[in-house]
Amino acid sequence: MAEQDVALTEWLKPFVEKLGHKKRRQMCPIYVSGLIGPGDRKSIEPMAEWLAPDRYDRLHHFISDGIWDAGPLEAELAVQADRIVGGPDAFLVIDDTGLPKKGDHSVGVAPQYASMLGKRANCQTLVSLTLARNEVPVPVGLRLFLPESWTSDQDRMAKAGVPELSRVSRTKPEIALDEIDRLIAAGVRFGTVLADAGYGLSAAFRQGLSARGLTWAVGIPKHQKVYPHDVALILPVAGHGRPRKHSIPDTLSTAAETMLAASTWTKL
Repeated sequence: MAEQDVALTEWLKPFVEKLGHKKRRQMCPIYVSGLIGPGDRKSIEPMAEWLAPDRYDRLHHFISDGIWDAGPLEAELAVQADRIVGGPDAFLVIDDTGLPKKGDHSVGVAPQYASMLGKRANCQTLVSLTLARNEVPVPVGLRLFLPESWTSDQDRMAKAGVPELSRVSRTKPEIALDEIDRLIAAGVRFGTVLADAGYGLSAAFRQGLSARGLTWAVGIPKHQKVYPHDVALILPVAGHGRPRKHSIPDTLSTAAETMLAASTWTKL
């Protein structure tokens, strides 16, 4: 156990230095030890009872009441992740992380799809970004998604302590693109962006990746409509009644599943 504590302290050293205040630097290793240690409950009370029974108040303040900027820690994480696995052959993986929660007071908790359960449940959903190379993944970003039941209720967000700048409605693809911009600005190197169909079905997300000059591969639903590159929008001529107001493609769509099957058959 002592050897593990020494190794953890050494690994955390560049991050702890970014915390500034002496008491924060003392409490950080204890809290991280509690998160990765045994036990299902990761709340402050059982952590303090196990690791620091005489410093419960300090540990509680570090997490619940302390006000500090996460920016320097995120910047250091970007540096360390790039050092370990960054490079032109690295992948940046975009995904969802669902945290099942009972009750509805935790920020962002609502009935929504929980990836770890494979079904809809009361949970928090976070947009995650992972830098990976040679089968070694390093998490580099985690941002909480606020569903409409939260962003439509300013009083609820204020009561829960949501920062004012975060009290806006943003889709998961929008959050992911902002995080990609943050990582690029921090100098994180990667060659390809990967995402599942939860992000791939968003045309704005795919276009955003291309606009940034990124190489990407994303999943799409098998019934996604596919059009040729020269498709155009036209106003259909109404046979009777009022003139049509909305444009439609001038070419019929093909399901992605059918397009993929045709492509595979051609290669064979």
